[in-house]
Amino acid sequence: MVSIQSRYTVFPSESTPNEKLYSLCEQIKLRTHAPLLYVFKPHPHHDASNFVNTLRHSLSQALTIYYPIAGRLSWIQGGRWELHCNAKGAQVLEAICKDVNLDDLGDFVPTHLVSQLIPSIDYDVPIEDTPLLVVQLTRFPCGGVTIGVALCRGTIDGIATMRFMNTWAKLARRENVERTPCHDRNVLSSYKTHSVLHDHSEFHPPPPWLGPLGKDTKVVVAIVKLTREQVKKLKHKGNHDSTNTTSPSPGPGSQPYSTFEVISGHLWRCVSKARYSGKREQPTRLSTLVNCRGRMRPPLPENYTGNTAFPTVTPTCSFGEIMHRPLSYAVGNVRVALERMTGEFVESALDHIAREKDMNMVRYNFHYPAPTVHKGPYKGNPNLFVVSWMNFSFKDADFGWGEPLYFGPGYMDSEGKAFLMNEAKGGGIIVAISLEASHMDAFKKYFYGDIEEESLISKL
Repeated sequence: MVSIQSRYTVFPSESTPNEKLYSLCEQIKLRTHAPLLYVFKPHPHHDASNFVNTLRHSLSQALTIYYPIAGRLSWIQGGRWELHCNAKGAQVLEAICKDVNLDDLGDFVPTHLVSQLIPSIDYDVPIEDTPLLVVQLTRFPCGGVTIGVALCRGTIDGIATMRFMNTWAKLARRENVERTPCHDRNVLSSYKTHSVLHDHSEFHPPPPWLGPLGKDTKVVVAIVKLTREQVKKLKHKGNHDSTNTTSPSPGPGSQPYSTFEVISGHLWRCVSKARYSGKREQPTRLSTLVNCRGRMRPPLPENYTGNTAFPTVTPTCSFGEIMHRPLSYAVGNVRVALERMTGEFVESALDHIAREKDMNMVRYNFHYPAPTVHKGPYKGNPNLFVVSWMNFSFKDADFGWGEPLYFGPGYMDSEGKAFLMNEAKGGGIIVAISLEASHMDAFKKYFYGDIEEESLISKL
């Protein structure tokens, strides 16, 4: 339904530094691209064709400021890579969607047609020839426009991505950009202490699936929503459950569990219940990423544009523990994963990465079962990977057509992955999650049913 009309390269509008950047944190990332989708409803006073021309011109200016994104990765010794700022540019695709309007896409669940709004990347070409940024501009018959962005995970994290997109938008509005980003990757690598002080289980192989595979292992994606009231109910339950002394609830003087901690714990319980096939002893863990700019001592510059999203994992639990202990048990283990991410722990992680001899195995262990890294046939997955896009400043991505109607992942093809996002209006949370098809209906039942059940119990 989506037809590509043209394909071209956009270069920085001015000359940029020709330098090579190397970061230890970026070595544990994938060379794949994070898919972001921005949706803009028709504008009564602007034409979509002129809008596309504005986007192209302002992107050239943005690449001058964020010049590493216009470069390319290149392999170096030990399966590692460095970022060559050679100004080879970003690729832009212009497309049209003739048969469908924005209203037909509903909640923009990242499957089928929605995934066609994100540019497809060919990973069979040499890494030195793969653009770090590919953008697809798609026009709809109703006059609406989508911007599908594919940005290489190995070079930039979510925080820096939002800043790049908002800078691009500001330039499209012909406004001045006052803030200068920090591209010096040595800023992060300088924290390395030459001593591994902690056990870095986040780089160890994840718990394997012990039982037989389900009847339908095809990966499907769903979007589920929590209202402000439902979030409030979950947070009350997670923070006040004292029916089980083995549950790591916040102690006296501790901060209450956050929205992210509670929803992640709730997701973990519901996914475990949906996957449960009679094996209470099935091991499972939850993984997530933590922005460590403010956790370092001294903190990293706020405008640092490299990747500082370090992985962390919960203690390994069993399905039985996650399913039958209170919600606060799962939530408490999520907090354990987050609280370990001190500046000292990150420094130790940098040393661990520096000593690793096989970076491909490190990437494989954390990102399994991502299709681009797992080896051999799919073997099942008892774990959950939760990514927070909460509080991302996507509303600032106003390219002159107003704030986006929708922002979210453009596609999801990795089983057991969830994105948490703020609802545009109403203060709720949107969750995009991918699971085996045979587990999705059960997951939805538990996702909503457990909230009401826990709400009723709290009133007794």
